[in-house]
Amino acid sequence: MAVEERATGTVYERFQGSAEFQELRRRFRRFAFPMTAAFLAWYLLYVVLSGWARDFMGTSVVGFINVAMVFGLLQFVSTFLIAWLYARHAERSLDPLADQVRASVEAESGDTK
Repeated sequence: MAVEERATGTVYERFQGSAEFQELRRRFRRFAFPMTAAFLAWYLLYVVLSGWARDFMGTSVVGFINVAMVFGLLQFVSTFLIAWLYARHAERSLDPLADQVRASVEAESGDTK
């Protein structure tokens, strides 16, 4: 029996190769990779400017608030914006397909929790 399971794979291994699962992964990657690259570039810009453009980063905007402080606070804003965008993307694009894949896996495996 164990040999048969290895030959055909578990239900999860079979679904990894399914078109629906591959589409789910593609949709996730299409959002996650560019957003990660954009955020890392934005963060790297902040670090590089803090290290090599001290005069610019020290420029006063209002009172004691300088450009560096504004950029630092914008790091938090961009983090929350990305989280919100991902939640919206997941709700619209990923969750319906994930529900479909989960239902197919549960139907094949006989697991109906």
